[in-house]
Amino acid sequence: MNLRKGLRPRLLATALGLMAIGTAGCTSITEGAGYIPNDQLTSAIQPGLDNRRSVEETLGRPSFESQYGAPTWYYVSSTTGRKPFVRPRIQQHAVFAVQFDGAGNVVSTGTTGMEQVVYLTPDGNETPTLGRERSFLEDLFGNIGTVNAAGAPGG
Repeated sequence: MNLRKGLRPRLLATALGLMAIGTAGCTSITEGAGYIPNDQLTSAIQPGLDNRRSVEETLGRPSFESQYGAPTWYYVSSTTGRKPFVRPRIQQHAVFAVQFDGAGNVVSTGTTGMEQVVYLTPDGNETPTLGRERSFLEDLFGNIGTVNAAGAPGG
């Protein structure tokens, strides 16, 4: 009887320990990426007063710059969260944009958030393409006789 009484508390402690480890593995993970937003620094950028150099000294290098249109610097910050065995989802997202004129002076600033995030869902496991469907053997043997036929003499 003494053996059974000593075994039960050990089994209970082991079961509770395994449950604690199991539930700890189910907690979500939060990851931040990009620019760390700071309202005091972004509000310090004033159109008409600041230029590229002062913006870079205040905020640092941008996440990326515009390639077309008016020269614009973008500071992107994003926080994603994920649970085990599930794809990450964006929880917070902000883009602070600073637009410059041709001389490099700040023209305008603005912030966008989650309303601009687009979730794309791929269409199956294939990429749709134009053209006809060919089998593996057609791909493998389809060019026999046609390679170099256009440049061959008499053919």
